[in-house]
Amino acid sequence: MTDSDRRIEAGDPGVLGARFDGEGTRFALYSAHAEAVELCLYDESGTNPIGRVFLPEQTHGVWHGYIPGLQAGTCYGYRVHGPYAPHAGHRFNPAKLLLDPYARALAGEFRRDPSHFGYELGHPDLDLAPDRRDNAEHMPKAVVTAEGEAMPVRRRPTPWPQTVIYECHVKGFTKLHPDVPEPLRGTFAGLARPEIVDYLKALGVTTVELMPVHAFVSEFDVMNKGLVNYWGYNSLNFFCPHPGYLGAGGAEEFRDMVNRFHDAGLEVILDVVYNHTCEGDHLGPTLSYKGIDNLSYYQLLPGDRRFYINDSGCGNTVNIAHPQVLRLIMDSLRYWAIEMGVDGFRFDLASILGRQERGFDPRAPFFQTLAQDPALAGVKLIAEPWDIGPGGYQLGGFPAGWAEWNDRYRDNIRRFWRGDPDQLPELARRLHGSGDLFEHAGRRSWASINYVACHDGFTLRDLVSFEQRHNEANQEQNKDGHGSNYGDNHGVEGPADDPAIDARRWRRQRNLLATLAVSHGVPMIAAGDEFGRSQSGNNNAWCHDSRLNWIDWEEISPQGRELQAFTRELLSLRQRFPALQAGEYRHRPDGKGDDGIQWLNAEGTPMRDEHWHENERRLFGYLISDGASRHLLALFNASETGSAFRLPRLPEGDWNLEIDTAEEPVGERTPFPAGGSIDLPAQSIKVLVLGSSCHE
Repeated sequence: MTDSDRRIEAGDPGVLGARFDGEGTRFALYSAHAEAVELCLYDESGTNPIGRVFLPEQTHGVWHGYIPGLQAGTCYGYRVHGPYAPHAGHRFNPAKLLLDPYARALAGEFRRDPSHFGYELGHPDLDLAPDRRDNAEHMPKAVVTAEGEAMPVRRRPTPWPQTVIYECHVKGFTKLHPDVPEPLRGTFAGLARPEIVDYLKALGVTTVELMPVHAFVSEFDVMNKGLVNYWGYNSLNFFCPHPGYLGAGGAEEFRDMVNRFHDAGLEVILDVVYNHTCEGDHLGPTLSYKGIDNLSYYQLLPGDRRFYINDSGCGNTVNIAHPQVLRLIMDSLRYWAIEMGVDGFRFDLASILGRQERGFDPRAPFFQTLAQDPALAGVKLIAEPWDIGPGGYQLGGFPAGWAEWNDRYRDNIRRFWRGDPDQLPELARRLHGSGDLFEHAGRRSWASINYVACHDGFTLRDLVSFEQRHNEANQEQNKDGHGSNYGDNHGVEGPADDPAIDARRWRRQRNLLATLAVSHGVPMIAAGDEFGRSQSGNNNAWCHDSRLNWIDWEEISPQGRELQAFTRELLSLRQRFPALQAGEYRHRPDGKGDDGIQWLNAEGTPMRDEHWHENERRLFGYLISDGASRHLLALFNASETGSAFRLPRLPEGDWNLEIDTAEEPVGERTPFPAGGSIDLPAQSIKVLVLGSSCHE
């Protein structure tokens, strides 16, 4: 069929994207400032052009058309006509084939090529002169999909107080896994394998948080160095699963993975990046939004719209204040929640999504729109509560119903165990679920996502092996990544042959994980930290698709296997002792019952005010009672000397030892009498239960 005999009708502006309705395909694209929109059609391979037509209608900024007989599987892209006037915010360039923001599937690969830039490279006016090279050969094409072809997947939500999050990377988790067939390694299908699901279930986590799975590409300057954007925080499209994680089954493989997780009682949360896109700043490529309607999709400097507001630190900032851009993000969230079945979202640099003209506002339209959307009711919402924009640090400032990554928890726990002075008052607040940050706003303790390590920064093993970052392989003169890690190398930077140093490092990891397990709030563990995975001291390994990031399942040491077993025991304890899963903030018992928290000194009596002001105090007890005559006592000794601790007298009987970080695993659980003393070695935690054993 040629352009001349291809019939196109008015279509419908109501549903954006390209959908086959059984008889033909309707197309709709938002571009308020375009002069014309040209639809370019390709065969199912995405390589052979089969026609070009202009969308015939424009309604309230939506260009739309309908082609009878055009089938699902047809590939397409857009060329959008309009002024190339960067100072006015316009970067239209019909020489560039553009990806539909609402595409649900992609055909072909993105290939690095100078033709992707909308301006003449090397021109003395930089980006002010348009480039007329055609980039179609190097662009992936959108694929027409059929309406109603995707059945919703099953969702079995885990209550927030019972949630334990496991953060992992789709590729890195299975790339070297010996039990995953090689063709499936690094894919959604590989992650769905029974061996993987069984491992996660046995570990004791409830929720898997996947690092970005939206289609993404690497930055040009990164590729020029021979590196890649491995983490995926560089979105090309908000609907398509990343092609590198798909096999022959396409998006259905993602749905199948979610179903396999749900069948096992596991949730799936996506790390989503709606704050910026892969098109960078004014010198970045033109791949989609920039060429469709730059002035609408991005926040531009009011004084000169040639330049972008860069609150993300990645070159541009999505203009969520625009109604159509807000709609785009909401449509994306609904798609992943309803059609793909995910259980929640972790929003990268989420402060951007709530920033108004006068700063961050928890009542911003994005939050209000989310709150009233019935399709998203019940999904978990997690904020990374900071960005680099003005007033960007907003920990504790998000609306009710949201949880937040708590970096104050991370830093305090690290500093306490490192031996920094005056950390105990802060530690008590963090163990208490950071009520100082969240409770005043009527939020619950699960609003605090507690973690010691995540994808961004040192692994848990590196945290106890390095004091300085070692990011030379990133080719940024070791200037990238966090500068303040609060790491402790125990006397030797990096790998150590001294068995005593190695033993201290493994104990420190147990201490950090045990602290995480007994803290109120929601614990999060980064994949591999349960057995001591290392990145050789690189605390910003975002640009390496290599063994530096891939988990090597066949190289886990005997000590790593012991740490795995210890982690399982910790998470089992958390599950078996309900007071550790409290949804409400617990305070000191009020005399009406025994439900609450007490802080004890070495004599087993409540700490006095003067104890909290002893800046070298590193020995204390943390007593939690659940109101059902069950009591859990966590004894902390972060000092360099052992000490005796008198167990408090409570009416239920003897104390049973559950966790001992100085002895892995715990041996025979000999009861300890109330009122008696227990030895607490240096740099260790003991967790005991009084009353009914957690194992009963």
